[in-house]
Amino acid sequence: MADKIDDKTQTELEAAAFRRLLEHLRTRTDVQNIDLMNLAGFCRNCLSNWYQEAATGKGIAIDKMAAREEIYGMPYPEWQAKYQKDASPEQQKAFAESQKNHKH
Repeated sequence: MADKIDDKTQTELEAAAFRRLLEHLRTRTDVQNIDLMNLAGFCRNCLSNWYQEAATGKGIAIDKMAAREEIYGMPYPEWQAKYQKDASPEQQKAFAESQKNHKH
């Protein structure tokens, strides 16, 4: 069992894990957002929304596109042009099914 971790260290560990997740997602451009949504119920856009909500909660104004750039590591339109593919009919069907039970 781990030693008791103080709040500051806990936050630092969580931040490090989050940065590692972002790094991983930035290198896995082959994984489309719809795949993430279908398998995990969240995607890069969800992360950017959560980032924006956290900033707002701290009184920091950040717009949607700036939040997405933080998550994607580049402007969102650039990421879309380079990496986003059209969703297949199968992906779209799986997404529609998954959204029936999804609570925003």
